[in-house]
Amino acid sequence: MTDAANPSQSAVGTSRAAAWDPARYLRFAGERARPFLDLVARVDAEAPRTVVDLGCGEGALTASLAQRWPEATVTGVDSSDTMLAAAAAHAVPGRVAFASGDVRDWEPAGPIDVLVSNAVLHWVPGHDRIMARWAGWLSPGGRLAVQVPGNFRAPTHALLAELCRSPRWSALLAAAAPDPDAVLSPAGYYDVLTGAGLTADVWETTYLHVLTGDDPVLAWVRTTVLRPVLALLGEDDAAELTAAYAAALREAYPQRPDGTTLLPFRRVFAVGSRAS
Repeated sequence: MTDAANPSQSAVGTSRAAAWDPARYLRFAGERARPFLDLVARVDAEAPRTVVDLGCGEGALTASLAQRWPEATVTGVDSSDTMLAAAAAHAVPGRVAFASGDVRDWEPAGPIDVLVSNAVLHWVPGHDRIMARWAGWLSPGGRLAVQVPGNFRAPTHALLAELCRSPRWSALLAAAAPDPDAVLSPAGYYDVLTGAGLTADVWETTYLHVLTGDDPVLAWVRTTVLRPVLALLGEDDAAELTAAYAAALREAYPQRPDGTTLLPFRRVFAVGSRAS
């Protein structure tokens, strides 16, 4: 369960340099959990038996699916060894299990009643085709629920893309610049789901996160969109780029008189339902 811009992440493979840090990621656990909970709230499956969370991250939210559906066996899948090590604390024998896998090529042993993928697919170019494949795994009455960040044109991403493509950094980082078209429009996801034979429920929400501390927006993006960029740089270059990016973020997201910083964050949700 992740937020960023290029396919090098927790659920789709990761290099050692770009390894995920569960503790740092969980600094904003409440803010990151809310879209997951809002997504699952719209999944109207009554008593699923098989539930899968693709891109489960550190597993806490995956485990909550077993509480939502007490009769289900829940499996979380992720490719990050560090995330899976953290997820092991949430395993429940016979109820909640975690497995290593890449969302681009993982396949289930049989039909799935509920398949959830939260803040993962924006890492994967061409993920519309992956969603269509996932739809084919659903049992009759099954549900496919996906959430992706929709903020790729926001200052957090646009400023980093501008830096990556600047004369100072383009030779090293141009290919790592966040792609403003990394996700589809809500209508695009509607077309993917209906094209796969599902009934679609698609919506978008902009959350207003209230952050505190020094450079809190930088702290947010360190575990997401900035992470794969820094992985391409040596220590001195990473410090230089981070300083320039932090200054730009402070201007785009100024601290308020009460010490808080507001971070608007748009997200896109899509739930597809197969007929019984």
